[in-house]
Amino acid sequence: MNIAVLSRSKGIYSTRRLLEAGEARGHTMHQIDHLKCYVSIEKSKPEIHYEGRKLDNIDAIIPRIGASVTFYGCAIVRQFEMMGKVSCTESQAIVRSRDKLRSMQILSRAGVDMPKTGFARLPRDKSDIIEMVGGTPVVIKLLEGTQGLGVVLAETKKAAESVLDAFFGLKTNILIQEFIKESKGSDVRAFVVDGKVVGAMKRTGKEGDFRSNLHRGGTAEPIKLTKQERQTAILAAKSLGLGVAGVDILQSNRGPLIMEVNSSPGLQGIERSTGIDIASKIIQYLEKLSEMKNQNKDRIRV
Repeated sequence: MNIAVLSRSKGIYSTRRLLEAGEARGHTMHQIDHLKCYVSIEKSKPEIHYEGRKLDNIDAIIPRIGASVTFYGCAIVRQFEMMGKVSCTESQAIVRSRDKLRSMQILSRAGVDMPKTGFARLPRDKSDIIEMVGGTPVVIKLLEGTQGLGVVLAETKKAAESVLDAFFGLKTNILIQEFIKESKGSDVRAFVVDGKVVGAMKRTGKEGDFRSNLHRGGTAEPIKLTKQERQTAILAAKSLGLGVAGVDILQSNRGPLIMEVNSSPGLQGIERSTGIDIASKIIQYLEKLSEMKNQNKDRIRV
């Protein structure tokens, strides 16, 4: 197959690994910067152009869409889908996962457990919403934040109200979330591909930081999930329609709690900590999707 990894640069670890894994399995691999793509929308004739030429030789895509360009990136993925190309992650699933509030509502409806979470618009509701999620300490998150940015731990009610006042004053959308003390600054990243957990690591924040993100200086080590943790991760990915997902889990006294589901999870931390070739598993999943598509075509012809 001709497979395009939609990514800003070949120098990114995840992009490089996907290109290598695809080539190792006999595919022709391309790195295409989705921000340099542009589209023609016409009745029954969708097209994508890239650097002055029409992209018509691509069979399948692997979206690696950054959070800051979700709208444009998903428009390009959607155009590939309109052209009948196979994608390991559907555009609509990316949109669902990037909206933290919407994704948590979907997960809640599917019966997935998570920290108690509140959402409000008016400063007058701040005291009640803090109590709604169990009182302080609370975690306050920007809806648009990524990689631990825009996340604040408020340990007292006065501090929480001050942070909320500041965010409300900036007219930003935020979530107020229960703080899971027993997680002790650690979380679990379960990597799900095609409805199976293919690798998992435990991430621990640097000294004095309650955030466990590797981008913030955290460390990672491989971990064997419990049956409940595995089932929770798979259900979370399935509920959002994600064939490839990084599911972030907090280990609590009441069982696994979903913190976030990432539609473009990085490969560096999970591959280096576990030694598992995750990139090849994504390529194999894409091969399966392509085979299913061809089988459906054959049935239609018959």
